[in-house]
Amino acid sequence: MGAGHDHGAQVANAGAKHRSRLWWAAGLLAGFMVAEAAAALLTGSLALLSDAGHMFTDVLGIAMALAAIHAAGRAATDSHRTYGLYRLEVLAALANAVLLFGVAVYVLIEAVGRFTDPHEVPAGSMLVVAAGGLLVNIVAFALLRSGAQESINVRGAYLEVIGDLLGSVGVIIAAVVIATTGWSYADPVAAVAVALMILPRTFSLARQAVRILVQAAPAHLDVAAVRTRLAAVPGVADVHDLHVWTLTSGMEVASAHLSLSPAAELGTVLADAREALHRDFAIDHATLQVEPVGAGEPCAPAQW
Repeated sequence: MGAGHDHGAQVANAGAKHRSRLWWAAGLLAGFMVAEAAAALLTGSLALLSDAGHMFTDVLGIAMALAAIHAAGRAATDSHRTYGLYRLEVLAALANAVLLFGVAVYVLIEAVGRFTDPHEVPAGSMLVVAAGGLLVNIVAFALLRSGAQESINVRGAYLEVIGDLLGSVGVIIAAVVIATTGWSYADPVAAVAVALMILPRTFSLARQAVRILVQAAPAHLDVAAVRTRLAAVPGVADVHDLHVWTLTSGMEVASAHLSLSPAAELGTVLADAREALHRDFAIDHATLQVEPVGAGEPCAPAQW
């Protein structure tokens, strides 16, 4: 691949450059989470408790993101970790999704009990706390927004903050309803709404993380188009044993065997193939094996 071909140069900045923003978001959310949990216990509000629980997963998710970024940045590539520890970021995102799912299920179970035995909740205290939660989540949202486009782990924390922000809005609405109408069922209704908002984002994040872990081709890439483009490189007679997958956030990788025509210049073909992958598919790490056309049978699929 030539000079400068390095995993870390492409991956390290995906999450690491947002480290300070993650720390600020984690600090703000953790501080308010404690206050909201205390308020939930004092007021008996399930909506506040569910929002505090969701905020706890926000804090834990950001903590895992920071830990993964730290580990990936320090992990030197050696004979046992040829790709470093970059997959830790994806594992953290998957763990984050599992935690979110657990919170949603817990809230739904608790809400069922509240519908049969509603609790009286002081609407004024509930409203003040929910408004504070909304403000904190807006700040965290602004801090994480840019990083969500570059890192799956930052995206996981960002999605949680969005859900928590909407949850705070729901709690505010519930508090207003209780204050103006006295309808105490607004509290468990808001709690259920928060839980139902968590689930779709949880499945989406988990699906994306699992897709990376099983080394499926990136959803936005057409593997057939990659094959066609490589086959169109001058001097390439055939393309086989092509694999495209995602190593971690912002790093798609590929490997392929290129059969060269007799007159092809190996160096020129490799340079043109690398440029095609970079320009047309943003693939900057590719392992390309070249061989004369007709040199034996194509590689058979791996079997165990």
